Amino acid sequence: MYAHRKPNILNVVGCYFRRLGVLLTAFRYELIWIEKEAFPFLPSYAEWILEKSGKGYVVDYDDAVFHNYDQSPNWLVRTWMGDKIDWVMRHSRMVFAGNTYLQDRAILAGAKSVTLLPTVIQPTRYRKKAHAQDSKPVTIGWIGSPTTLKYLLKLKPLFKRLAEKFEIEVLIVNAEPAKPVDFDFPTKWISWSEAGEVEAILMMDIGIMPLPDNKWERGKCAYKLIQYMACGLPVVASPVGMNVEVVSHGKNGFLARDRKEWEYYLGELIQDSSLRKQLGDEGFELVQQRYTISRNFEVMKEAVRKLLG
Repeated sequence: MYAHRKPNILNVVGCYFRRLGVLLTAFRYELIWIEKEAFPFLPSYAEWILEKSGKGYVVDYDDAVFHNYDQSPNWLVRTWMGDKIDWVMRHSRMVFAGNTYLQDRAILAGAKSVTLLPTVIQPTRYRKKAHAQDSKPVTIGWIGSPTTLKYLLKLKPLFKRLAEKFEIEVLIVNAEPAKPVDFDFPTKWISWSEAGEVEAILMMDIGIMPLPDNKWERGKCAYKLIQYMACGLPVVASPVGMNVEVVSHGKNGFLARDRKEWEYYLGELIQDSSLRKQLGDEGFELVQQRYTISRNFEVMKEAVRKLLG
């Protein structure tokens, strides 16, 4: 995806057969844990077999993958498998949901047990940014994948207006674009890598997460906001999905409903380095308390202990 290449169909088929091989060994284990679904865009036969075998399974969601089916543009997919993920959740032993939107869907689907398990980070990979008082330009940063770049590009007119008033730079951490993107404001582009993503975030002064208020986006789990905060950055985000759970408006960042609010809140942060530090410190503390691997591990451990008796 990051190299802008389509998946090789033979490789995909090979992956499905390898997963089938794993499924055939399921009897060896006490607990079967599936991320999202066993076989994407195939009926839930694998989950049905696991349920009927007596082993059962638990499922884990950090995206609204049920909308790949019930909102699919393909009539056959909608008709044949529109309720696939609901069935998978309903027949699981437990559902782990990354946010309340996913949790509510699991409950509505009739899941036996639902545990909230938010997206988290490993704190030792991150470090807090030292905010310089009068650093120029002020860097507004965004990190994401090729499929989510469209959210950022909708803010291009906003960045142009901000650049006319303030000394700013927009830092984009993503794959290099397949086609050149025209920007009429100062921009820096860094190719994403797991090894380099933290250093890239530390080059930012403000982290942003724009999202449209659509069904798929409501299922997103605010990972980039948590990453920004783990580096002590203030954030500005759309009030969509888990963003409203992570951002306390005016305390660790701002929630911007429209372009006017985006311009206002970014302007406030651009002009006030002490405000950036204040909000960044609050966000950093929130992540240490609520969004770490160790905290999630304790939640998972307790849930599994109850499940296995």
